[in-house]
Amino acid sequence: MKRPRYHHGDLAAALVDTAVELIAERGVAGFSMAEASRRLGVTVAAPYRHFADRDALLTAVAVKGAGALTAAVAAETGELATPAERLVGAAAAYVRFAATNKPLFQALFAAGLDKRDRPDFDEATATLADTLFQAADTLTGGGSHSGKPLTLAILATYHGHATLLLDGAFGHGETAVTEAVGHAQAATRALIAGRDALRTP
Repeated sequence: MKRPRYHHGDLAAALVDTAVELIAERGVAGFSMAEASRRLGVTVAAPYRHFADRDALLTAVAVKGAGALTAAVAAETGELATPAERLVGAAAAYVRFAATNKPLFQALFAAGLDKRDRPDFDEATATLADTLFQAADTLTGGGSHSGKPLTLAILATYHGHATLLLDGAFGHGETAVTEAVGHAQAATRALIAGRDALRTP
């Protein structure tokens, strides 16, 4: 069913929501501005009043994804007492986010977008990065950049398990999500235990 026409004030937000729907159906590669326009019942020229091109709209979806991922991690880790618990809890939040918000995850990480010089994207990701870095920095004893190697290794672990889950490596359904979360958390604990080996000379 064609949606009613949107006024100028809310078309940008509607385009982001519609882009998420289309990515869910067709993947990032299958998304087009023309199809988003058709679904919203606006002219093909209308979106360009808000977004310079397709990549600009996809970047807006990525910004939304970054904010949602940050919120998911905060909700999972906010009540956890120790830095190690927070890093392990974040593993669960990250992997579950990929499973339950696949279009946002794809736009955030798999769209091949150039996110440089995007303060809105930087702002959306800064809180998450700071949360992980502060926990890792505490575990590694502080000092100049001491938590960076552990943070990067843990982020790679989160992302690797999330990607493997979406690729079907753990199977399908809630059992697969549970297994992927368990493996991601176990790998995070292993990195924490072996953190001294990650320090650069």
